[in-house]
Amino acid sequence: MTGKKETEPECHRYRRLKGMYYGPLTQVVLLGFVCFMCPGLFNALNGLGAGGQGDSTISANANAAHYATFAFAAFFAGSINNVLGSKLTLLIGSAGYALYIGSFLAINIHPNAGGFVVASGAILGICAGLLWTAQGSLMLAYPTESQKGRYIGIFWTIFNLGGVVGASVSLGQNFRSKSNSVVNGTYIVFLVLTLVGALIPLLMANPENMVRTDGTKVASPQHPSWKIGIVGLWTTLRDDPMILLLFPMFFASNWFYTWQFNDYNAAVFNIRARSLNNLVYWMAQIVGSLIMGALLDAHTLRRRVRAFVGWGALFAMVFVVHIWAYFYQRNYTRQSLPPDAVKMDIHNHGFASRIWLYIFCGVLDAMWQTSAYWMMGALSNDPAKLAYVTGFYKSLQSAGAAGVWRADGVKRPFMEIFISTWVLLVVGLVLLLPMIHLRVTDYTEKETLTRTNKDSEDAARCSNGLQPHQAKVMASKNSE
Repeated sequence: MTGKKETEPECHRYRRLKGMYYGPLTQVVLLGFVCFMCPGLFNALNGLGAGGQGDSTISANANAAHYATFAFAAFFAGSINNVLGSKLTLLIGSAGYALYIGSFLAINIHPNAGGFVVASGAILGICAGLLWTAQGSLMLAYPTESQKGRYIGIFWTIFNLGGVVGASVSLGQNFRSKSNSVVNGTYIVFLVLTLVGALIPLLMANPENMVRTDGTKVASPQHPSWKIGIVGLWTTLRDDPMILLLFPMFFASNWFYTWQFNDYNAAVFNIRARSLNNLVYWMAQIVGSLIMGALLDAHTLRRRVRAFVGWGALFAMVFVVHIWAYFYQRNYTRQSLPPDAVKMDIHNHGFASRIWLYIFCGVLDAMWQTSAYWMMGALSNDPAKLAYVTGFYKSLQSAGAAGVWRADGVKRPFMEIFISTWVLLVVGLVLLLPMIHLRVTDYTEKETLTRTNKDSEDAARCSNGLQPHQAKVMASKNSE
């Protein structure tokens, strides 16, 4: 015994390059680039229609397998993330995207590799569940309360640019092509980029070594186990059955991709036109999310008013896009446009109006997703409840996508898939209206924090100069 009093470790900020590396902004940018290279390029590949192939059957079946396993894996990904940690979970999850894109290169070389593509889609669904769970954990952990909007905006901008850059690569690779499928070089570039993206998590800092800008230690949130998660989903529905009115909107939120990507872009256009359409689609996504976000956050209007105005804008856009699209869809079928048909090129008459429709499709997609997240955020301020609601969102979204991609894989008529898309969007909006009327208020009432929320709050009490032992004392007083 030396008689010296042991000192408690202090919360401190790193300096110079080390401080920059362990800073939340740097880590958010790295996280953005993981999703830029992996899900972003997956979006670019899907946006080409048929995964860049001439025949959409294999792509549709691969997507059906992907979303089916994604919906299933989402229930278990939180438990895996708790065991492995967000960084390792992100590494494993991102690897599935390289496998999926590599499978399309394989089928371009070996036409009988369709089974490998579908199996890769199923594996990717599991990996995607892991990646997006880890991404959500890190996005919750990095920013301070006042920085959440800015950091999430930075992440989503970088992520969406993945679709833009991927589409640009495809356009450059295929600009001189008049065939109906992409060249091997496109898949090779995508594969190299996704492999780079899969390695980025190795460069990221462990959350427990990071310090926020206000001196607060970062603690990665713990997800409930899959058993607790399923019970929590039931409890959420039991306590707030009005959430059921959001389910059709959730179910429809990825349904329209099948018609847009496979039954319009891949069916009507050759690969050069498809690549250009894909580029403007993802650029329109950025514009659409900014417009809808600005409308829903317009502080000159009360929140209830903003909710109804946003609903009206979304309702109008659904009808503008689908009335416009109907006049094109009624003129072609699967039989009239087989995979080997001579399809529309960028120089053909009528291409300009059709690419504008695809731009509006991209804007509609961004408006729909932005509105769905805004509605969820308007219902509650309780992070645990919001976690369960977003769980419903991803599960129903994936289940709907799996169903419609399978319908496309078994060659249901284009018009059937188009009408089902239109009907589901309208039903989702009609049922959303009473939810807005009954549940959206100008201010969300303060709710009792859940145990999970209290624990995460206690873990971050190192700000304002408090030592860890002082934080524990304050936490115990607050819980009494």
